[in-house]
Amino acid sequence: MVMSVMLVVEATYNCAVSIGVKLLGWKPEHRFKWEPLAGDGDEEKGDAAAAAYPMVMIQIPMYNELEVYKLSIGAACELKWPKERLIVQVLDDSTDPSIKNLVEKECESWASKGVNVKYATRIGHKGFKAGALKKGMEWDYAKQCEYIALFDADYQPEPDFLLRTVPFLMHNSNVALVQARWVFVNDRASLLTRIQKTFLDYHFKVEQEAGSASFSFFSFNGTAGVWRRQAINDAGGWKDRTTVEDMDLAVRATLKGWKFIYVGDVRVKSELPFTYQAYCRQQFRWACGSANLFRKMTWEVLVAKQVSPLKKFYMIYSFFLVRRVVAPTVAFLLYNIIIPVSVMIPEVFLPVWGVAYIPTALTVVTAIRNPENLHIMPLWILFESVMSMHRVKAAITGLLELPEFNQWIVTQKVGNNGAEQNCEVPLLQKARKGLRNRINVPEIGFSVFLFTCASYNLVLHGKTSYFINLYLQGLAFFLLGLNFIGTSCCCL
Repeated sequence: MVMSVMLVVEATYNCAVSIGVKLLGWKPEHRFKWEPLAGDGDEEKGDAAAAAYPMVMIQIPMYNELEVYKLSIGAACELKWPKERLIVQVLDDSTDPSIKNLVEKECESWASKGVNVKYATRIGHKGFKAGALKKGMEWDYAKQCEYIALFDADYQPEPDFLLRTVPFLMHNSNVALVQARWVFVNDRASLLTRIQKTFLDYHFKVEQEAGSASFSFFSFNGTAGVWRRQAINDAGGWKDRTTVEDMDLAVRATLKGWKFIYVGDVRVKSELPFTYQAYCRQQFRWACGSANLFRKMTWEVLVAKQVSPLKKFYMIYSFFLVRRVVAPTVAFLLYNIIIPVSVMIPEVFLPVWGVAYIPTALTVVTAIRNPENLHIMPLWILFESVMSMHRVKAAITGLLELPEFNQWIVTQKVGNNGAEQNCEVPLLQKARKGLRNRINVPEIGFSVFLFTCASYNLVLHGKTSYFINLYLQGLAFFLLGLNFIGTSCCCL
């Protein structure tokens, strides 16, 4: 109950800041200096105008990205920026020789059009994405670039991305990072992708906006952002000690006194995981890595000399403890364990504010900045109830550094294939053989537990009647246990 109060206070604070920023029209341009660049990247302005543009390098890490490599490379090469001041670096860690060959040919094709594209590979795959980015920074041409923009293989920035973000870095010497918002090309492909969009919209509209507006600190999202190379080096460069190398760098840069800017008006297209298994693996990696980073960085935050005590409190309590540990713990233990068990143990008393008012408040806080997703909130709540099982397992794994704490599995992409199917994207992995592989055993087992508690409460209900909620939660676990999340275009 104490942790649930911590969670609702944290969510309410972030939402209040986010709403305040929205109502006041308090855009980053009002808080930081920003001026348009001469010519807006028009190459016809001549060498004199081009010289006013800083050297920028685009880094695109790849790993067997057959479906999307053309999209990301093409989008980066079409950015409005003087060609002599832009380098597109494709960091290819692919293990499939045929895919490596296709990616290299795509780079050569753009190079023949006058774009400065660098195709880079390395021996081995140590450190996964962080290792590739670190190696990419070691090239001589990379050292000539003042700013580094990062895009994962499925991200497609608009042509004016650099024109709208780099000026913040040029005119504010204490700013290390400019982070853009994600939008999704497949958010209506299925119920699963629509629910993911609801989750990520809250993250960007509330958490990122609040962190940027109040403390100029938030987590780098790993892509769709521009870094000052000096800040990366000052923070110690990329490290592969966790599966959230982006968050790791962001925290270390903040401890060195650097500030971040979130620009929600700049949006970059990307792709959401198409399958339940892929989404679970992604969420496990994020939750496990962030919890493990909490374990590794707490002392460093406490002893940092270039950060105020208030900002230290925000980082340790709000950013790490409440969001990375308390949130999954409350969501799973309280609502999926304690409340179901309480219906069978009359001696257990749960106050109504803990089981009714606080969940309602959390729902309102989440929905208030996502009014377009209001009608899907009940389904989102049930889905998040199931995902809490995976997130709390991931948090424990990261905190205790259990064997899977540094496991990295790349999220499979669909790319244009999804669009060509006109949203008719099957989300059941039919290639899986055997009963154990066709179902998710933990979800099925938990659905049985919840159905049992609900039935007990229905037949022998005492002072409490939670059976409707428990039946709905059990149904959500059961359906996801069978990999059923919708197989056609979502019309919600």
